[in-house]
Amino acid sequence: MAGKEDILTRDHIDAVLATLPDWRYRLGGLVTVYKAPTSAAALELIAAVGRSAEELNHHPDLDWRYNRVFIRYTSHDAGGEVTGHDVAAAEAASAAAAAVGAEAQPGLFRTVEVAIDTADPAEIADVWRVALGYKKTAGGDLVDPYGRGPNIWFQETRTPNNNRLHLDVHWSQAESGPVLEKTAATGALMNHDHAPDWVVVTDAQGNRLCVCTEAGAQPERPS
Repeated sequence: MAGKEDILTRDHIDAVLATLPDWRYRLGGLVTVYKAPTSAAALELIAAVGRSAEELNHHPDLDWRYNRVFIRYTSHDAGGEVTGHDVAAAEAASAAAAAVGAEAQPGLFRTVEVAIDTADPAEIADVWRVALGYKKTAGGDLVDPYGRGPNIWFQETRTPNNNRLHLDVHWSQAESGPVLEKTAATGALMNHDHAPDWVVVTDAQGNRLCVCTEAGAQPERPS
């Protein structure tokens, strides 16, 4: 089991990722997508990842879509942060992917969170937690205990936006450029004041979303 003393710093994570080109850092985890030659090969990869998970006693969040396998490793027992256990598991998964001829496509792995503007998070958090069947983290965010739905977080502000809900769409910085270019091409208003950490996107009707990356040693919440 991992503990808080095993949590890797961002500098350490960045150094590790230099040796793991298949993987990206994302919100306290290591993520990637593998495209296998066939759906049968994808199942072989899933089985291999399962075997290594049992051997290492460290299990991923994993999603299978035809010939693509989406994988995320994080150390839940260390508060949902990256530890050496995640690195070892990612290395094993990369080896398994190579064995079945799978191609890494980490740019396909995006993460969506829902942000709610509020002057008093405590007043409303339980409504969302109970209705969604979520659990509250130490930091006050709401998360799906089975990793299926988007996280919910509360942006505390005395001046809530007229549209109190917005989406945070997390892409790896390495792949965010084309996403931002294509989004701008739709005619959306793009606010780059906090780039590359996040870019605020506003559509023609005033609805907002933030395109976020892992930039910065200590990621901040968009505001």
